[in-house]
Formats: sequence, C-alpha cells, structure tokens
Amino acid sequence: MSWKPEIQVAGDQKWYDNAVRFETKAEAEKYARDLFYRWTSAKNQRATESDDPVNASWVEGAVVWKDVKYRQTTVDDHEL
Repeated sequence: MSWKPEIQVAGDQKWYDNAVRFETKAEAEKYARDLFYRWTSAKNQRATESDDPVNASWVEGAVVWKDVKYRQTTVDDHEL
C-alpha cells in the first residue's frame, strides 16, 4: 500500500494524480500541497490510498525517488 497525492482543477470534478507514490499519508499531503500552489487552476488537494508500490519520499520539500535507474541523455550531441 502507498499514498498518492491528487489534485482537482477548476471546472472539473475529477481528481488527477501522477506516478508518485509515498509511504505515508503525510508525505503525500505535503506533495499535494506543493503541487496545489504550483498549478494555476488547482482548486482542491488530497492524499488517497493506493495499491501501487511506494516509489518516492518527500524530503526537505522535494521528491526523492526510490530505486529509479538513471541514464545519461543527449540531444543533438549536447549532454543534458
């Protein structure tokens, strides 16, 4: 079990989430609040339970991904 942050936008009754899943409800609520203030049309925020595995933590105001494999990416031979 994990917790997912959800955002509701103006003019829409549906709740939206992304792939971020937290171990605790508190972490998901903090991330949802962060998203709420960054989205221009957000009207509500919440955290709900999910059957998805935990894949992130909320540490000092930022998402820290768990077990994510990174690869180096280039565009037009310029390193990103």
